[in-house]
Amino acid sequence: MSLTPFHLALAVDDLAAARAFYGGILGCDEGRSAPRWVDFDLFGHQLSLHLGERLAERVHNPVDGDSVPIPHFGVILRWDDWAALRGRLEAAGTEFIVGPRIRFRGQPGEQATMFFPDPAGNMLEFKSFKDPARIFATEF
Repeated sequence: MSLTPFHLALAVDDLAAARAFYGGILGCDEGRSAPRWVDFDLFGHQLSLHLGERLAERVHNPVDGDSVPIPHFGVILRWDDWAALRGRLEAAGTEFIVGPRIRFRGQPGEQATMFFPDPAGNMLEFKSFKDPARIFATEF
């Protein structure tokens, strides 16, 4: 299967804070923008952030002992890139919802994961698989 970039548009309540977070902390290049929106290159994917109201309701789902916030989005990174991003987030004092950890350790679906909000409260998960061939494995 060949992967192609996705496009995701989200509401944020402060474009300056979004630029500082996505451009400064996550290291994403900024693309096109207008007074009410800005595009970012989110690890090869197009993320459009538009001024708007935050989602009011969030649910959680138990996964491997963690309470995972729903909805959330993110990118699957290479193992070393995930570790580098973890370091940048920790250095920036990021408040993690689910702190950086290895999930399903020693199992076929072993993965590094971390959940954190952007400044507008949108939940992100960045993960990496020890064996990238196992991303779509049906067993853990």
